[in-house]
Amino acid sequence: MKPELPIARARRTRKSLWGVSRSSRPRGLPLLLCLLLLAACGDTTLVDPMERQPKFKAFAANPQFEDGRAMRDPPAGTVPRERIIQRPELTTGKDRSGQDVKAIPIQLTPEVMQAGRERFDIYCSVCHGLLGDGVSLVSTQMSLRPPPSLHKLRSPSPAHVFQVVTEGFGLMASYAPQLTAEERWAVVAYVEALRRSQAATLGQAPADVQKKLAQESSP
Repeated sequence: MKPELPIARARRTRKSLWGVSRSSRPRGLPLLLCLLLLAACGDTTLVDPMERQPKFKAFAANPQFEDGRAMRDPPAGTVPRERIIQRPELTTGKDRSGQDVKAIPIQLTPEVMQAGRERFDIYCSVCHGLLGDGVSLVSTQMSLRPPPSLHKLRSPSPAHVFQVVTEGFGLMASYAPQLTAEERWAVVAYVEALRRSQAATLGQAPADVQKKLAQESSP
């Protein structure tokens, strides 16, 4: 009988300690561990305490109310923010017959124009540029479909621009959650002013502006 080699003795001892040899262990164990880790990463409650706080989710039961529902009806008399009674021109850009309005349905004042400019600079100029010509840092990264120039719209009517801002168009999302109906019309008014400013003549400017421009251009 040949003496047992040290290497063979070590392998036999390891097998007896672990109960199974390395070759007989499940090969899918690493994959299973990876799947468990991925599942744990998808559980956002591990890192977001607000998701672990006591709360009622939609359609859940709630014994505190007589009907046993967690979802409650709005108080009597409440209406959505955008529902302005008998003013579809203001909220949809269409009249009662369903036709697009021909003019901006709010009174235009310096304050309204200033508000339109502020909202445009915040929400619109990021893609369409400060002048509305489609030149911006974001547009240079949108090779598939860059933002259009607001001076070259195929349908530049106030109603169309308002409906695009309200409902979105193409890659552009709706801005109704960010802007009230009056603010959207203020943006439409400012866009109209931008378009006119890029093709306006000196004679169309107010007298004080003409005087100022003449002084600046004189030697």
